Amino acid sequence: MNKDLKEICKDIRCDIMTCIGHLGVGHIGGCLSIVELLAVLYFEEMNIDPAEPRKAGRDRFICSKGHAGPAVYAALANRGYFPKEELLTLNQGGTHLPSHCDMNLTTGIDMTAGSLGQGFSCAAGIALGSKLENDGATIYALVGDGESQEGQVWEAGMFAAAKGLGNLIGFTDYNKLQIDDAVAKVNDIAPLGDKWAAFGWNVIDVEDGNDVEQVSAAVKQAKSYRSTGRPTMVILNTVKGKGVKWIEDLGAGNHNTNVSEEQAKAAIAEIRGED
Repeated sequence: MNKDLKEICKDIRCDIMTCIGHLGVGHIGGCLSIVELLAVLYFEEMNIDPAEPRKAGRDRFICSKGHAGPAVYAALANRGYFPKEELLTLNQGGTHLPSHCDMNLTTGIDMTAGSLGQGFSCAAGIALGSKLENDGATIYALVGDGESQEGQVWEAGMFAAAKGLGNLIGFTDYNKLQIDDAVAKVNDIAPLGDKWAAFGWNVIDVEDGNDVEQVSAAVKQAKSYRSTGRPTMVILNTVKGKGVKWIEDLGAGNHNTNVSEEQAKAAIAEIRGED
């Protein structure tokens, strides 16, 4: 099982490199850092059906850090929501795959990403609706660490706890970098786990958020907390640009950067472990 997930992670990473390399520029760092989470959710945990993308009672994934859209698209294509060939239309005229997630354009996207923080608020609302419908769905929401400087994230967090949304599982992509610099230098969010606990959430800290086994175990643990009536935040300690050394080495510079097709091909070979 874990071997399969690791191979899926390689496939998703390679497809991210292919579509951003074809376009020539993109939010590569924050896409590569969330691959393990996407593999676990879409290929192991979520109650979804690509043949019925709007099925009532399905689990939902909301990517509040919407600039990581290309990573979500790669996961969706690998899961069978649309042909992989469409990835090459990323952010081009007439595409169904804009740089930021849009539920009105892309099959499998459950919520449009707006300004940072808005997706997380929407996730709380969706979780409340699911709870009222008693449809059994689990709502998963991903926020960035830079995004966590937004007050709206914390308003949504307070609301989710107040409404007893045990069906809501949040994830923080804690790669410690944002567009300008290290998160700690711009506006430190530490101690992050203590903050979420103070807001009434269960908290799970994953030492290596780029390890599928650790991520898988954390998601299962989070789902077991549903009966507590409290939402759960899973803090994923990740590496921005994970899997491609030159991108990792850019640090905060990999937030949005140029990627040539030649660089993408070299990165794919690195991901695959080829010479």
